[in-house]
Amino acid sequence: MLPAFPLQANEEVTRQTFWLISNYEKVLFYFLATLTVAVFVYGTYQRFARYADGEDDWFDRLDNLSGRIASAAKIAASNEKQFNRDLVGGLMHAFILWGFLTLLIATTILFIDEWYRVFTIALGERQSFWVGDFYLSYQLVTDALGLLFVVGLGIALWRRYVVRTERLWGKHTNWEDAFLVWSLFLIGIGGFLLEGLRIVGASEPITAVEPVSFVGTATALGLAGIGVNESIAAAVYPVAWWSHALLSFLFIAAIPYAKPFHMLSSFANVVTRDEKAGARLPGVPSDLDATNAESIDDFSWKEMLDQDACTKCGRCSSVCPAKASGRPLDPRDVILDLKEYRRSLETDDDAETMDIVADGGESVIDAETMESCMSCMACMDACPVEIEHLKSFTRMNRQLADQGDIQPSMQEVFQNVMTKGNTFGDSPGARGDWTEELDFEVTDARDTDVEYLWYVGDYPSYDDRNKKVARSLAKIFEHADAEVGILYDEEVYDGNDIRRVGEEFLYVEQAGTLIDSFEDCAFEKIVCTDPHSYNTFKNEYPEVDFEEFADDPMMEFDIEGYWNESGDIEVQHWTQTVEELVETGAVALDGTELDYTVTYHDPCHLGRYNDEYEAPRELVRATGCDLHEMPRNRDNSFCCGGGGGGLWMELEEEEKPSEERLREALEDTEAGSAVEKFVVACPMCMTMYEDGRKTGGFEDDIEIVDIAELIVEALDAKNATITASADADAGTGAAPADD
Repeated sequence: MLPAFPLQANEEVTRQTFWLISNYEKVLFYFLATLTVAVFVYGTYQRFARYADGEDDWFDRLDNLSGRIASAAKIAASNEKQFNRDLVGGLMHAFILWGFLTLLIATTILFIDEWYRVFTIALGERQSFWVGDFYLSYQLVTDALGLLFVVGLGIALWRRYVVRTERLWGKHTNWEDAFLVWSLFLIGIGGFLLEGLRIVGASEPITAVEPVSFVGTATALGLAGIGVNESIAAAVYPVAWWSHALLSFLFIAAIPYAKPFHMLSSFANVVTRDEKAGARLPGVPSDLDATNAESIDDFSWKEMLDQDACTKCGRCSSVCPAKASGRPLDPRDVILDLKEYRRSLETDDDAETMDIVADGGESVIDAETMESCMSCMACMDACPVEIEHLKSFTRMNRQLADQGDIQPSMQEVFQNVMTKGNTFGDSPGARGDWTEELDFEVTDARDTDVEYLWYVGDYPSYDDRNKKVARSLAKIFEHADAEVGILYDEEVYDGNDIRRVGEEFLYVEQAGTLIDSFEDCAFEKIVCTDPHSYNTFKNEYPEVDFEEFADDPMMEFDIEGYWNESGDIEVQHWTQTVEELVETGAVALDGTELDYTVTYHDPCHLGRYNDEYEAPRELVRATGCDLHEMPRNRDNSFCCGGGGGGLWMELEEEEKPSEERLREALEDTEAGSAVEKFVVACPMCMTMYEDGRKTGGFEDDIEIVDIAELIVEALDAKNATITASADADAGTGAAPADD
């Protein structure tokens, strides 16, 4: 039987909650505890009440609240996003979180038991549930998880102050960061110190007092080893106890006013997240008086919550291709710059108001910073607390467009789209000219019912390199005898990237014009060459209330309400469509036709935006190519640099993202320099990598090809083999092999 402090002699094992703490001190403790909780509650109320001052968000983020909370609890408890790209960081955060929650529950149990004792004394019989097996289990669990808590914080301190992990430091690093990690670490260490002192102070051999409290016992042995005896332990214990209590009170009271608030705001942010954030963007009202980011008050309550939820972990910064290329964008700093500006206005009546975003002059965010964003969504994918960077970035891009703070090259693109319906400024009548070199006709979907309405897109229609890809894809459809048709000169630009640059009304005009053309055709599915088109048709067009713009003379379309709101029209990227054709045997490949060593680049709008990673890879494998993955692949893919208008902008870069990606393909893949072909599935990627191949000096080292080109080459190789076999059989008089 373990030595104990029984309620009555010979009762079950337990111990005193307030060892060596007088009744007066207990009264003071509870007074301070009550005051601390009051400060915490009031501060938390104030912080959350601020969100009522923000603009309404564009959709209901509190629908199915119970389901949202359950999903957020799963994400938080599993730490699943903390492990993304950082195993050590994930384990560290998991130890801290689980340890903190365990110690919080343990303290709550003690509080409940203490008042339960008071209540039962009032009834004439003092009782406690904190005894026996429950008590022993409690001690074992709290010691184990408390140890993980301290270990996790030790790792955090090591990474921040010894290794000095680069992403943990930035322009917004301040005392709050140190306060959070050091206060928790000292609270954890202090708890074990108290446990060790209490065990040393018992009039029993240390190892026999509480063997289940293995960390406390180890601490007690360490204290005894440096000369701490019963009397010293008894003298030191009250001082250590009050130091521990006061530091704990200080931490709790500070939660709403400093970085620890992220423990609440982050969870709230995960609860209110948009599962399609980035892939779809909020629209703007047709009211021309509406503003986007003229002042900090234009931001929605969710964007304010995003700012409060940021933990300054730097994960977004570490994966941002714009930052890696030397562009003046740091996603973390943008979010925190907005937060600090808002805080300055709230706390200082004399604070100077500034433009939120502008090209030159005094502003919170510089225009060049926003121009640098590639809309690749790497920052959002990496963020463990579901901050929706792209939503705030697009708001500021729209403000730049309203102000006319747009690069001349981008203004030219807007003009081309307005006058010609395409980003090249070429004649709409030339949109189908790429088909003239084919030895068959591509069906006109305006005249013939088809299964697939093929949206070809601007680059495959007008860019010489991408025309080759369009012709390859047309050959695949012809080989499969698929019912595919195109819109020819009634096809217009889909608007995806100009929307992300900030030209919302031009985007709506293009969308409405294109949907008018869609509705004049009879088809079952839409298939897209470009992942950017695929994303906007699938996720964004159905969100636009076109009727809201019916009275605008610039919007020359006739659409009532929403298009494809129920998702009856399936939208596919061409790799998904062709994968189905391969599976049904309409495109017959046996995986032996080609023997190239290749690597594949995941396009942002197909991968991170829409979670399609396997269809392109299955097609590459179906050709027989030996596919080697780059270190950064799938959701960790590195953007080509063309998204978010980057294709058209003139930007200062230390190294183009496309150049870095090609270097990675040749040096960091398992096959290394043996990689012969860099495979893409996006016209913008094709354009950016062909450029990077020239500017980076890789022309003799690697070839840029689209998956469609590989498939056509594989089909030609198979046909050549069949023809050769048939000729050989004819020469010997044998019957030709059955295909």
